[in-house]
This record gives sequence, C-alpha cells and structure tokens, in this order.
Amino acid sequence: MRALAIRHVAFEDLGLLEQILRDRGYQVEYLDAGVDAVDHDRVVDADLLAVLGGPIGIYDVANYPFLADEWHVLAARLSKNLPTLGICLGAQLMAHALRASVGPAVHKEIGYGPVDLTEAGQESVLAALGETPVLHWHGDEFEIPDGAVRPAETRGFPNQAFQMGPIILGLQFLLEAQAHRIEQWLVGHSVELAAAGVIPRIIRAAAPVHAAELSEAARRVMTAWLDNLEEAGETGGV
Repeated sequence: MRALAIRHVAFEDLGLLEQILRDRGYQVEYLDAGVDAVDHDRVVDADLLAVLGGPIGIYDVANYPFLADEWHVLAARLSKNLPTLGICLGAQLMAHALRASVGPAVHKEIGYGPVDLTEAGQESVLAALGETPVLHWHGDEFEIPDGAVRPAETRGFPNQAFQMGPIILGLQFLLEAQAHRIEQWLVGHSVELAAAGVIPRIIRAAAPVHAAELSEAARRVMTAWLDNLEEAGETGGV
C-alpha cells in the first residue's frame, strides 16, 4: 500500500504519524509542493493521501501557483471518496476543494491546548484525543463542507476539524508535531511568532511536557482512522 504525503515545508512532515503508517504496512512517499509536480495520477491513485501544513494560505495562489494544482487534484480525489487526511493548510485545501469557504481568522491560535469534542466528535476517531493538549498553529479557518460533520472546536476556532464519512478527515490542529523537533517550528516560523506576539520559550517549555501524552493520542486517533479505512475497504467503501 502506498501513502503519499504532500509536504509544503520541509520540517512539517508526517512526524508522529509516519511510523504508525509504516507499521500498518504503508510505503510512505513525499511530494514536495512547489518542487515536485503535482501529478494527477500519482495523487489520485495513492492508497492514502495526507496533505500537510504550511505558512501560506489557500488564497495565496497568485504567489504560489502550485496551490491551484492541489485544489484540482484534491477535488478529483475527494469526488471518488478516497482515503484523505488534511492537516492545517492541508485541511483548508480539502475544504476549498469541497467548496467550503476558507479565509483569514480574526486572530491566530498558536500554542498547546486541548480541543473540545462535539457530540459528533465523541463518536468519531477524535474521541481518542480526550483532553490531550495538541499543538495549534493557524491563522486561517474553514467552514464545514456540505455533508461533513464538525467533531471538534475551540473557543477561538469553532471549526477545528471536519469528517466526511469514515475515511475523509480534515484537522485544523497539528496532531503530528514531534516535541523533540519543536525548535524547527520556532525558527522556521519566527517572523510569524513575533508578529503575533507569541513568546517562543512558552511553546518550547510546553512541548516536552505534553510529548508522551500527545504521541499516544496521535497513535490512538490514527489507528482508529486506519481501522476505518480497512473496514470501508472490506465493505466496498474504498
């Protein structure tokens, strides 16, 4: 089985999720957006697609034309109801491909904190999160696409995730972030942190505190989602 991840920034890779995929028998490949061609067949034919985060917005297509290629290929893949996971920018691209509105939020949400599960969320793969603090790092937000449910929220960002059926999942928050690599995030997004008035040492100090709990939560959520994929495949849903 082939898992393809579209990566927008070198250090924002699959992180905690990569070994989970490998342990389930997936061969993991990366497509580096803006470097590698967004090949339609390669993306649509992948057994599993993950679209990862980055500091640009889906509306930045004039400056980053490859975003349009991603929209189009995601629309094609999602129309076939194929296993797709979006994280941060990736979820926003998925929402846009599903014709939901995406745009700048009133403020940024950066740092560790839990999400609140909705009633739908308590019955979803995200139920495994419980009250685990996850890493938030976003300034854009999406509306929930038609036909999807809203499993998670926070006070500042009411749409923290969307799920469409058992195998299409978009996450605003960063389930994959590894604590031992947090310095890459702090350096790579230093201008954004300064502009938002976020103090790096607060995130640096919080990362190891939540590392073990977040790693276990990521494993539980990803395992539940991969179980969904297997069940859907057995019943002809994939």
